[in-house]
Amino acid sequence: MTAIPTVPCQIHASCVSVQGRGVLIVGQSGSGKSALALQMMAYGAELVADDRCDLSVTELGVIARKPDTLPAAIEARGVGILASPCCESTVLMAIVDLDSNTVERLPALRHVSIGPHRLPVIPSGDKTHLVAALLHFLKHGFHGSMGA
Repeated sequence: MTAIPTVPCQIHASCVSVQGRGVLIVGQSGSGKSALALQMMAYGAELVADDRCDLSVTELGVIARKPDTLPAAIEARGVGILASPCCESTVLMAIVDLDSNTVERLPALRHVSIGPHRLPVIPSGDKTHLVAALLHFLKHGFHGSMGA
């Protein structure tokens, strides 16, 4: 997974939000970060930022924002740069790691600490339902202690 430097920082990642709850999408260049964000946006997620995100820590959690220097837009590979409204910020609920794949049906979640906050790291896994699973997660979270 892409290393998270000390916050506040700027990271090479994309981010989307549903009802103020966000996922940070990380992975190597060309791994599909923008494509996953665009798919989630097609089902109602809001773009926070594409390509780079500013991260900061508050008592509420890890906050992601679009850097001021980036346009309100998202890259659609093979199509072009598409204009997109961006929400101002979101509280991160998880990190989606496109470089980490699993074939396990119910994988044990890894976590990463950012400041005093611990976030689950979700592997890309079975991409046939990744968008649906992430949108549902942002609305309802994990069951019981799964995300603890």
